[in-house]
Amino acid sequence: MTQTPNPTGDPTPIEPSMQAAPEAAEAPEAPASRQDRRKDSQSVIREIMGSSGVLIFFAILLALIIGAILVAAFDPRVQTTASYLFARPSDFFAAVWHSISGFFSSLFRGALFDYSASSTARMVRPLTESMTNAVPLILAGLSVAVAFRAGLFNIGAQGQIILGALVGGYVGIAWELPVGLHLIVAVLGAALGGAIWGSIPGILKAKAGANEVIVTIMLNSIALYLLSFFLKTKTYIGAGYAGKSENIPADASYPLIFGPPFRLHYGILVALAAAAFVWWLLERSTLGFEIRAAGANPSAARTAGVSVNRTIIITMIIAGALAGLAATGPVLGTERFLSNGVAASFGFDAITVALLGRSRPVGVVFAGLLFGALNAGAATMQAAAQIPVDIVQVAQAIIVLLIAAPPLVRWILRLPDPERRTTPRARVTKKEVAAA
Repeated sequence: MTQTPNPTGDPTPIEPSMQAAPEAAEAPEAPASRQDRRKDSQSVIREIMGSSGVLIFFAILLALIIGAILVAAFDPRVQTTASYLFARPSDFFAAVWHSISGFFSSLFRGALFDYSASSTARMVRPLTESMTNAVPLILAGLSVAVAFRAGLFNIGAQGQIILGALVGGYVGIAWELPVGLHLIVAVLGAALGGAIWGSIPGILKAKAGANEVIVTIMLNSIALYLLSFFLKTKTYIGAGYAGKSENIPADASYPLIFGPPFRLHYGILVALAAAAFVWWLLERSTLGFEIRAAGANPSAARTAGVSVNRTIIITMIIAGALAGLAATGPVLGTERFLSNGVAASFGFDAITVALLGRSRPVGVVFAGLLFGALNAGAATMQAAAQIPVDIVQVAQAIIVLLIAAPPLVRWILRLPDPERRTTPRARVTKKEVAAA
């Protein structure tokens, strides 16, 4: 038995069992800390595997795998070898491998790098084509994304692109301005045309409570018929023929960045600058806060003093201007004339791009580049491997389906759900049970 002084100075006897108690209590801390660290690492892995970025990656991967399976399933050689699969299975698997490898190799050569080309310029040209195709997709995707952040569904990007093409094309064809200024005014004219067309559903939504989806769908049809009408007037066709405008002069067109044979123009810089502007607008400006507040909870935004109706109108004007800028890609960049198909399907593809990019400017840029690469690779797939370009549209649709249903991706790949939190069950010792 030992003695230690107490606070009053008198020695107090301490039993040996009392001395060993602290050491016995401290001993189990090591395995407990290891368990805590293990649980922390598991929770980190769980959050990473269940994050939206990982889900998007797996959605794209699954879409490409499904596309490859479809290509192999409808390949005549695969179907022929499947008829005698059990007699000579090697022929069947060789045909499947040839079909799937041809799908991915032709997609890669058409979208990123053509390793079979004879010159360096032809090798890197696919990458520039992907970037060229991405210009209108990025700008139109930003248009839809801005509206999404305000709680609006801008289906009218297609019509806004057409109006931007009409106004920008008119400035390029009919106006005579100094070199440099002509291009700037044409680009601003395209943005103005889209902004005017985008303001219509915004005003009707704010003032009359009209559904922006129905209004924008109707405006798409009106814009298409307006384009068809104006392409029959002398203002656009001059001495040419109906259905196609005069060529836009070089001083009103985007210059090429690298020159022939590349088609990449300075519109890609406009798209990146627009993405930077949208990021600043949404994340750093007062108007961006109002847009996000109106989209998250309009009632709370009104309580906080935000004019929701004013925010809706301004948001649709900005969205329309961005869609109008998207028209400058084909009109002032690659095609340099107007036709009935000038808008292609950019306005509808923009919805997919915005969904894939999670309505974030950086995400929209990468989504636009991805879809631009898929579109560029589709032409090579058809020419080199006789694969229909429609398979790319199927892959894009599958990507949207999987992104719109994250639980489906988690179920297919057995990924954890980060929103589900499991609390460890407390362990009860026999002594605690006996004491109770």
